[in-house]
Amino acid sequence: MALPQAALAAEPRALPRELTTPAIEIDGLCVAYDSGMALDNVSCSLREGEQVAVVGPNGAGKSSLFKALVGLLRPSRGGVRFFGQAGAAPSSVAYVPQRSQVDWRFPASVADVVMMGRVGRVGLFRRPGRRDRELVREALDAVKLTGLADRQIAQLSGGQQQRVFLARALAQEARILLMDEPLTGLDVRSQDDIFQILDGLRPRRVTVLTALHDLQIAARHFDRVMLLNRRLIGIGAAAEVFSPNRLVEAYGGHLHLSLTRDGILTVADTCCCSE
Repeated sequence: MALPQAALAAEPRALPRELTTPAIEIDGLCVAYDSGMALDNVSCSLREGEQVAVVGPNGAGKSSLFKALVGLLRPSRGGVRFFGQAGAAPSSVAYVPQRSQVDWRFPASVADVVMMGRVGRVGLFRRPGRRDRELVREALDAVKLTGLADRQIAQLSGGQQQRVFLARALAQEARILLMDEPLTGLDVRSQDDIFQILDGLRPRRVTVLTALHDLQIAARHFDRVMLLNRRLIGIGAAAEVFSPNRLVEAYGGHLHLSLTRDGILTVADTCCCSE
């Protein structure tokens, strides 16, 4: 993949001054498996309303980070605060897992899946009200899936399935959106659809954390990038984080760098697989 000089040299997108409240504060986060450390002393903070890409090689701990943030994994050390509050992730945190981790055979319609975003607000044993149904319709309209509301999710394309989960996050009225490899297997048009939806979240001051493999996309579409390989190697503007030294530190011998007139050409000899 090529990282154009223009993309690398560009300043990070300026955020309004009022968007300064830390939405997520990660403090010394460690996650351990029997096979070893998945995350080692990761500390950083995300501002309210910004969109950050998490990049790194396969097995770098990106999925472990997301699962620890939403409480699916218990940290062995360290912690997380959301909007200054320690403890479990609030209902305003939405998580979109990798498509490979979802059982698409589950007999649910598009509207049913989107309505699941209201469970945290309505409760498990209460019937959705008028406001809940309105939010589901608005969410489906925002991701351009209104005409497929009654379609079974297994009958959708990969891009449409990703938009269903984004609609669920919208219906949830999420203030924080965590997306784990949402672009995997999608064509360029479907990827563009996802980014249009993410751009639409900016006026709502929704904080977005997205795991990606493509460094060029991370540099082009996100305010900041987080380079991860079990530990945090760098977080900031792409021009700063995607330096040759840091990229080699993250990817090691699996990454080859070449300087071209279009920028830094990076070639990784790893395959794409889940962590």
